[in-house]
Amino acid sequence: MNHLQHLIEAEKKAAQLFQEIENRGIVSAGKTEKELNKEVMELAFELYGIRKYWHKRIVRSGKNTLEPYHGNPPNLTIQADDILFFDFGPVFDEWEADFGRTYVVGNDERKLKLMRDVELAWYEGKDYFIENRETISGAEFYEYTKKLAERYGWEYGNEHCGHLIGNFPHEKIVGEERINYIHPENSLRMNSKDQHGNPREWIYEIHFVNTELEIGGFFEQLMFS
Repeated sequence: MNHLQHLIEAEKKAAQLFQEIENRGIVSAGKTEKELNKEVMELAFELYGIRKYWHKRIVRSGKNTLEPYHGNPPNLTIQADDILFFDFGPVFDEWEADFGRTYVVGNDERKLKLMRDVELAWYEGKDYFIENRETISGAEFYEYTKKLAERYGWEYGNEHCGHLIGNFPHEKIVGEERINYIHPENSLRMNSKDQHGNPREWIYEIHFVNTELEIGGFFEQLMFS
């Protein structure tokens, strides 16, 4: 398999893990974020025998959903009428996945809309990228994504909207410079090769928030045509 095929296979396993989270009803009120995080980690070990993650495992609920990846908010307990998201980066056979999903406990329409919107916007953004992939820069795609948030009625919640993904540990191989993120200061075309002459594959992530309501939603996965 080539580079992209390995990444697609890793992502399929991550998607299966999240499907099993839903099948088993693991997301429920009364658990802390750390308890839910541990349950998911144990499920991943049960299904795939993995304990390796290329970045910290994130479960955020309530007002913590406003926090981007680099935040370290206090451990909250999931409430009966809550919103939460996962951001997990499991490593399968030395290939990285990066997968994020939003869940709603209860029937709050605003939270349910946010959960739906981040997924719809992700696919809309992906289509835009595919249409413009020959010329679009990281900065241009970030600006598009910020406007996408506004069009859906939300604020954008992070300083970037994605990053490179690859063979573990990709961050040590290609570095953590902003040219490796879908960042407002990345003027390079996203379809340009890396410093080793290899194609670059991107994780696209959507983080929409409403700071007044203190809620956020997140959707993340590999972007390929």
